[in-house]
Amino acid sequence: MSQQDLLARLVVEARQDLQRRRALIARDQLERAAAAYAPKDFAGALRSQGLSVIAEMKQRTPTMGVLVEDYRPADLAHAYTEGGAAAISVLTHMAGFGGRPEHVLAARAATSLPILRKDFVTDPYEIAEARAAGADAVLLIVAALDKPHLAELLAVTRSRGMAALVEVHDEAETNIALEAGAQLIGVNHRDLRTFEVDLGLTEQLRKLIPASVIVVAESGIHDADDARRVYEGGANAILVGEALMRAEKPELQIRELTAWSR
Repeated sequence: MSQQDLLARLVVEARQDLQRRRALIARDQLERAAAAYAPKDFAGALRSQGLSVIAEMKQRTPTMGVLVEDYRPADLAHAYTEGGAAAISVLTHMAGFGGRPEHVLAARAATSLPILRKDFVTDPYEIAEARAAGADAVLLIVAALDKPHLAELLAVTRSRGMAALVEVHDEAETNIALEAGAQLIGVNHRDLRTFEVDLGLTEQLRKLIPASVIVVAESGIHDADDARRVYEGGANAILVGEALMRAEKPELQIRELTAWSR
């Protein structure tokens, strides 16, 4: 299965699970919960001097399988906070990653850091759902959305007082993200066709992106050398998941990733 086929499958699975969840909660109840949470400044948390770390939690992935048997979002959120992460990413895609929106709630109870709800978001409902769970940002993937849809979801995200991390994989998608008004762009180093990881992609695409737009380097960052490379290539932040999920002490792993910058 190609990565593009995988993406399409994950989007379909996300929509199916959305329909299940939508039937379980009344819209007015969701809106009350969303109104009760005041989103934090996700983008602002990534503007610190040096390289910021978005620490990601996920139980498994479609390509690597189970990363951890005993998955405890609250404990991970606490460890990530102790390690000095600038923000936290929580996978909520059930079929592919073992996640659910309740994991955002668990993480929110354990940390004051901004939280990204990481999922294959295609519906405004999911943005309201994210805020209701205590998330401050959502992921929007250019490859999974057409231009009007991306623009709509960006507008909805802003109207909710939240941030959107707009994920791109190449120059064409970067241009689409910028035209839509993205202020926070995630560069996924994993090639859509070959599964190969190219850490040089951040440097390549950063040249197309205004300095005012925050760039987050995603995928394939395992150690301090990788982190330093993408920082020197123009990344403001890195999103790291697998390396932290496999670490015995993720808080120490976060510190090691940026030790060179201190």
